[in-house]
Amino acid sequence: MRVDPDLAEASRRLRAALKPADLDETLAKITAAAVEVLPEVHYASITVKHADGRLETFAPTDEILWDVDATQYELQEGPCYEAAVEEVHVTAPRLAGDQRWPRYAPKAVAAGIAAQAGIRLFETSKAHGALNLYARVEGSFQDLGALGALFSHQAAMAIDYAHEITQLRQAVQTRQLIGQAVGVLMQQYELDEARAFAFLTRISSTTNTKLRVVAQDVVDDLNRRHTP
Repeated sequence: MRVDPDLAEASRRLRAALKPADLDETLAKITAAAVEVLPEVHYASITVKHADGRLETFAPTDEILWDVDATQYELQEGPCYEAAVEEVHVTAPRLAGDQRWPRYAPKAVAAGIAAQAGIRLFETSKAHGALNLYARVEGSFQDLGALGALFSHQAAMAIDYAHEITQLRQAVQTRQLIGQAVGVLMQQYELDEARAFAFLTRISSTTNTKLRVVAQDVVDDLNRRHTP
């Protein structure tokens, strides 16, 4: 079986670019790699649709995308919006004449965007995420083909791994915070470690508050009392 040398090289460059990192850094690496590896891409960003329906832009490679993405969210039009909310893959090689988004397209063209594509990257119970690709040249993104599919796959794997890293770090931070709160209670009330921890969990249970939040309150209260 003959392997496309361009595709193989793109795969190598993607693996090198999307090394394991935390979530924010991974999203920034994905958009930077999109500009570097994918043909015809001048700018890139990621749209995340949260569980409450709110849309948010992450890791834009150019300041222009804050306004361009926000316009799509406001108008509920455009490849960026559709890839995050409805479709898996959306292309618009010629925005100037595209009738699908009569309000958004003229604004994009006025901002210097001639072509655009949206690729769904991930979908969970809590959020959807899409990669937004922008080009200044009309006719771009007519066929992302295997390279687009490869990029989407590699990026999705990187995001999954980043979620695991982020969750692990948060778990470690929570454990450290609870340990700090237990220490505060041991000193304040002359309790042993088991009783101090039981005190925290009892507050958490009776107030229906997460243990991490209760621990943070204990530590914050100590800091306030020791602040001049």
